[in-house]
Amino acid sequence: MTGSTQVPPPPPAERPTDRPADLSGGGQPALAATDLVVTVGSARLLAGVSIHAASGEWLAVIGPNGAGKSTLCRALTGLLTPASGSVTLVGRPAAELTRRDRARQIAYVPQAPVIPPGVTAADYVLLGRTPHLRPLGMDGTADRAAVQAALERLDVLRFADRPLSTLSGGERQRVLVARALAQAAPIVLLDEPTTALDVGAQQDVLELIDSLRHEVGLTVLTTLHDLTLAGQYADRLVLLNAGVVAAQGSATEVLTEENIERYYGARMRVVMDHGRPLVLPVRGPVPVRRRSEAG
Repeated sequence: MTGSTQVPPPPPAERPTDRPADLSGGGQPALAATDLVVTVGSARLLAGVSIHAASGEWLAVIGPNGAGKSTLCRALTGLLTPASGSVTLVGRPAAELTRRDRARQIAYVPQAPVIPPGVTAADYVLLGRTPHLRPLGMDGTADRAAVQAALERLDVLRFADRPLSTLSGGERQRVLVARALAQAAPIVLLDEPTTALDVGAQQDVLELIDSLRHEVGLTVLTTLHDLTLAGQYADRLVLLNAGVVAAQGSATEVLTEENIERYYGARMRVVMDHGRPLVLPVRGPVPVRRRSEAG
């Protein structure tokens, strides 16, 4: 494949046939969590968190360090079992799904994925097909076709035989998203997908995610530290603080100077650009952060 940055459309024959059917029935959210509580030892990491995302929506979860963003991601994917609460994926209670069925509904790209030493880009993307393989089964023609289509769509086919360790941060992030796409799940959850990327690579990855959700019909949930990026790309925002939902709604409703000062302890100016907020730092004394709303 050439070095063009244009992402080619997938061949019609490569559209995944094993994508889960729309089970939302009657306009139910594609992803919903109700009263999630996660306690580890004596620490309550989530204290009754309720969120939802409609089919095809981009929901961004923001909040200061330690707010519970990554904990929420792991709880939604089943990597942490909430002490109480419930999760539904495309209308089905997650508690009733096997791990394999759950992986067919939601693909997860963590902040720091475990990457086997020496694994190539193609082999790593092939791991996304695991939920579709029979027990002890080998990958087949459909799986290899899904990998090829994902690599092409994300413009990383030229890296197929390269070890992931030799790729740049932006290139590697594209491969991580390609694995999620090959998984053929209707929901994709990305925990800090722009971490450690330069501004150009950040924008490249987020534009890619945005185009994929429109082209393929993905429901996207991301956690983001950069408030301007969250406000520019997401349809709705959820602000977590100390394990509880402090605010949720549109970017203009959540990204207010008052909220940022209150929960981040930061002095910022919010200005509008084509109806979307830009969050700009303002030099001056740092306000006192409101660390807990839960008491």
